[in-house]
Order: sequence, then C-alpha cells, then structure tokens
Amino acid sequence: MNYQISIILPVYNEEGNLGILTEEIKEVFLENTIQGEIIFIDDGSADSSNNKIKEIAKENTDIKLITFSKNFGQTAAFSAGIKEASGKFIITMDADGQNNPKDIPALIKELNKGFDVVSGWRKNRKDNYISRVLPSLAANFIISRITGIALHDYGCSLKIYKSEFLKKADLYGEMHRFLPAIMGYMGAKISEIEVNHRPRKSGKSKYGLTRIFKVILDLFTVKFMGDYLSKPIYFFGGIGFFLLFLSSCSATFTLYKKFYCDIFVKDQPLFLVAILLAIIGIQFVVLGLLAEINVRTYYKTNKKPPYFIKEKEGD
Repeated sequence: MNYQISIILPVYNEEGNLGILTEEIKEVFLENTIQGEIIFIDDGSADSSNNKIKEIAKENTDIKLITFSKNFGQTAAFSAGIKEASGKFIITMDADGQNNPKDIPALIKELNKGFDVVSGWRKNRKDNYISRVLPSLAANFIISRITGIALHDYGCSLKIYKSEFLKKADLYGEMHRFLPAIMGYMGAKISEIEVNHRPRKSGKSKYGLTRIFKVILDLFTVKFMGDYLSKPIYFFGGIGFFLLFLSSCSATFTLYKKFYCDIFVKDQPLFLVAILLAIIGIQFVVLGLLAEINVRTYYKTNKKPPYFIKEKEGD
C-alpha cells in the first residue's frame, strides 16, 4: 500500500510510552484524513517494549515492527526504518513521548510550501538546562557554523522529509542528528518550525554529556563527506601545499640567517623544522592522490553518481 506518510520510531526501553504515543498518532491521522503507517524499530530493548509493540500491531494493520538482535543505536534504527518506509513523506520522531504528534500537520503544511526537509525546533524544551539544553545550544551553534546549514535544533528528532531525498542518504555511526546537513549537501531546501516539547512521563533519557565528543567527531566526518567526498585532493592537497609553503619560508629564513647573519645551518633548528614540514606536506599530497583513486573506485563499484537528481521532465 502506498502511504502518504511513514512515521519512524526507534525504540529502546520505552514500554511505558508506546501505547499512549500510538493512540496520539492514530488520532492525528484520523482528524486530518492522513493515510499513514507507523514503523517501530526495537533497538535491542531489555524491557517489554517488543511485546507491547506486538500487542499494538495486532489491532492495527498499518503498524510494522523491526526487531534488532541487540542495541545498534538510533542511526541504525532510523536507517532500517527508512528502507522499510513506503510513504511519500517520512517523519522521524522519538518514542519517549516528548515529541507531540499534533505537530505533524504543521510539518506537512510547511513541507508543501516547496521544501524538501522541515526540522522541528524545541524552542521551549522540558529538559534539564545544564545537562541537556546548554550542551545542545553549543552543539547547534557549532554544527550550523561548520556545515553552513543554520538550524536552532539539530537534536530534535521530529522532522519530515521527502522520501526521494531521505532514501538516498547513507547513514552510519551516529549521523542521524546531522540529517538536515546531509540533505543540504544534496541540494535539499530546508525549513524549520517551532514544535511542542513535553516532559518525559515514563522511562529514562538515553543521552548524556558524553555525546558531545561523539557529535564533534561525527561533525568532522559530515563536513568532509559533504564538501570533499568527490574531490579529496582539494582537502589533503590543500593542507600539503600549505605545509610545503611553510617549509619553504622556514628554509628561506634559514638561508637568509646563514648568508647575512653568519649563523650556520647546523645551528638553526628551524632548518630541521623545514625538512619535517616538507616531508609531511608531500605525504598529504600523496594521501590526496590515493584518496582520489579510492573515491573513483567507490563511485564506479557502487554505480553511484556524485550528484542527486531531484526530478526529470520529458523524454
């Protein structure tokens, strides 16, 4: 069946929230005449979440369940749900009940204005300010500046995507929080609207301050994959030539001090620095060439072009 909307819900120990959340989603579908499906991904839950979803699915033909053998993480869960989704639009959200399904019509309305991605902004978050909100504000600022895709709330899971864009994205590691940036690199038009955020009623948060370091490391990956995946020589070669330039400057200064100040090369540590910078610079250039070969092999082997076609007209 072709659905208008597919809702993807990663689940990890959320047995107390699943029943209420499902009813809220169904109510939104009914009130707005939306043909939609709900895809639960049980990410290795240790509680009764899996059994709870199976009970819910018995009474609803538009509910699917994907069960992981262990906890693989939210990105893997989103990826599995995206592959299974058959809706024209795909909505991602958390299963903890803090995202409000009543925001779904507003997301659809905004998407229909010509956007490809609409991200939720939890302007009034109901979380601890020190441990959750403050680190999130810092992370959002850094991500927006580095990727060039400015959003107030990258961490909000409540987002809607056009299926043709989202299904082309490759998700690994913990990349789910960077999906708008990844879509932006693909040429998607992105918008952001305020959404409601509710206090958690059951269960415990799975996030902590340690995720800040993961976000920073993943951000480097997203930036490189977005800007330099098809031309890595520009990145590595640029660093290499910069180091060679510094090496040349150091060597020139060393020669100047020898001929005009009578300071022998052996007495100038800067000459050794020049040699070291030259060696490292050449290695970066060679690394860029090897990366170029790997990239061409990647595209050729996977038969994946380095571009994304949004639509075609005519023959």
